[in-house]
Amino acid sequence: MSSVTIGDRVDGGVYIDVGGRRIWHFCGGDPSGPPVVLLHGAFGSASTWGAQFSDFIRAGLSIFAPERSGHGHSPDHDGPFTLDDMVAETIGYLERAVGAPAHLVGWSDGAVIALLVARSRPDLVSRVVTTSTYINQTGHDAAEFLDLIRSRHPATVEFLRDGYVAVTPDGPEHFGVVYDKTFAMLEHEPDFDLSVLAGVAASTLVVAPDHGVGLLDHVLDMVRALPKGRLAVLPGTHILPVEAPELFNPLVVSFLAADPPHHWVPYR
Repeated sequence: MSSVTIGDRVDGGVYIDVGGRRIWHFCGGDPSGPPVVLLHGAFGSASTWGAQFSDFIRAGLSIFAPERSGHGHSPDHDGPFTLDDMVAETIGYLERAVGAPAHLVGWSDGAVIALLVARSRPDLVSRVVTTSTYINQTGHDAAEFLDLIRSRHPATVEFLRDGYVAVTPDGPEHFGVVYDKTFAMLEHEPDFDLSVLAGVAASTLVVAPDHGVGLLDHVLDMVRALPKGRLAVLPGTHILPVEAPELFNPLVVSFLAADPPHHWVPYR
């Protein structure tokens, strides 16, 4: 298993202690700017936000990009992957690394984590942006991807393995453990009732690709369930932030700068 220690600097990031776990994170941008925490999804890492970093930094934001346990440079932990555990880890990270209310931008199940953190710890969250996500098993259109994972489709496994072994401190032989833990989670999670979103007080922009893993009807229901939910549908797939950063990035930056009005009242 990993021999990395707190304070080690690797690939532009540093290891910090979060509740006894060694979490790698990247920080960039204007330290005095509004803090923005980028939460990657399953099988992902901070590098998945590569098409966002320069635009977000240019906009004067203070960027935090952690890699959750068992992903990217962060070593794995004992036990299964669960959203409850990831939410607790993210809360610990916000308290330890940010120390002030932050904007959360989440992708895939990282978006679910952002919503659940905002619900349970509103004191840590300013605004939320989610993309390419769903919050229960009836709301997804990811059967094809899950079938590829379940059947261990060779090209799919190799693609995911290549990204993992390139940076993990746990060694390439640990990929099978992470693969099994991730699939076990994705088969059953997320599976929350839409009513949980009523507890998210933060203004939230839900960005949906028109051909993503979340059914558009479900995405619309999510927005309606959010007290301050806004919706944007853009052409793209589950990897929308990579496919169309020229659309995604300015939309996110403008929303974080100023929440659009909720009502239009004509002049009399």
